Order: sequence, then structure tokens, then C-alpha cells
Amino acid sequence: MPTILIADDNRQITSILEEYAKKEGFTPKIALDGSEAIELFQKVQPDIVLLDVMMPKTDGFEVCREIRKTSNVPVIMITARGEDFEKIMGLDIGADDYIVKPFSPGEVMARIRAIMRRISRTDDSKRQVCSFDNLYINLDDYSVTVSGQNVSLTKKEVELLWTLATNKNKVFSRDNLLSSLWGYDYFGDSRTVDSHIKRLRAKLDEFDHNSWEIKTIWGVGYKFEGK
Repeated sequence: MPTILIADDNRQITSILEEYAKKEGFTPKIALDGSEAIELFQKVQPDIVLLDVMMPKTDGFEVCREIRKTSNVPVIMITARGEDFEKIMGLDIGADDYIVKPFSPGEVMARIRAIMRRISRTDDSKRQVCSFDNLYINLDDYSVTVSGQNVSLTKKEVELLWTLATNKNKVFSRDNLLSSLWGYDYFGDSRTVDSHIKRLRAKLDEFDHNSWEIKTIWGVGYKFEGK
């Protein structure tokens, strides 16, 4: 059975999510503060993480940063405030999704199912590599290099880059990318794509890549343009 780490200092919330997770076939592990979440993650190595932003000892953002140092496991952030900066910050540090309180446990499980389906499809598909000039993408180990130098990307950023680069000069709308990478039942919006593109570009721009770029097609979306 897959394992889910639920980190939230609200015992009522963790109790409800724990019961729903069991019904979905998960083995839940509960952490009531950020420090415990980090310890449990390192010990259990869960398949997915539900992570509250506001927790004692260590907040959810820092926990997510620690997780991303060693793992690309899916992370869903939970925030009590619907402010854009919190959502964007969570995505920028590597979260795959976010949920705003109050939420429906059914919605949380739907998002988890969508993420787990994407992982399953990726695991079952034939691995490939993609290269263009000095860019090399390897989905066997989710590594990306530019001119032989490693680019530290999250799993979602690699998938986004792969989708664009393997379809050179094809324009993808934000809805296209949301559907293909986040799933048709994803509850987010186009800002999710924009945030990931912004972060991906910033990381790639640390290296010289004069022969290719991720180009914005205003009013439409994005494409990987190669010379």
C-alpha cells in the first residue's frame, strides 16, 4: 500500500484526512509539526505528502525545501489563506499543488488520485531521452543538463521541459499544459503553469543556451523554440 504523510497541527483535520486516506488505500503517517514532518519523511519515505503551511517549530515552506533536497515525491501544500503570494511561493519551492482551507476532504482525495495516476502513467511508459544542441533531458532519472552541467529541477519542471522540448516549435496553451501535466481533474488555474514556466526559465537561464529558448506566445501559451 502506498504511504501518505499528512503534516498539520490541527488534529481534527489530520484525523479526517487520515480516515479518507485509508479508504483510498493509503497507509497514513501523521506529523503535528514541521520538525516531526521532516523526521517522518526521512524515516518513512512516503509516496505523497500533504503539507500544511502554518505549523509550529518548522513551517511548511521549510519542510518542502528540505524534502526537495533529496526527493521529487509529490507535495501538496495546504494554506489557511488564499493569498497568491503563498501559493506562488509554494510552487516556486517545488510543491506540485496547493489547497486552500477550508477544503473538502473529497477534493483533497481527488487531487491525490490525479497525481498518483500521472505517476503511474509515467512509470509505465517507455523512458526516453531528448537532446537539442547543449540541452539533454533524461527521463530515466529525471536529470537535465546544459553543456554537461546539471540543472536542478523538480519533477514537474522536468516534465514541463520534456513536453515542450519534444514538441519543438509547437505552441501549447496553458490549458493544454494543465490538462497533460496536471490532469483534466486538476483544480488549479493558468497561474500554476505561469509560475512553473517562470521558475524553469530562471534555472535554465543560469546557463548559456543561444540556440533554444522557451518562448511566450502572448495570448496563447508557450513553445520550445530551436534555431
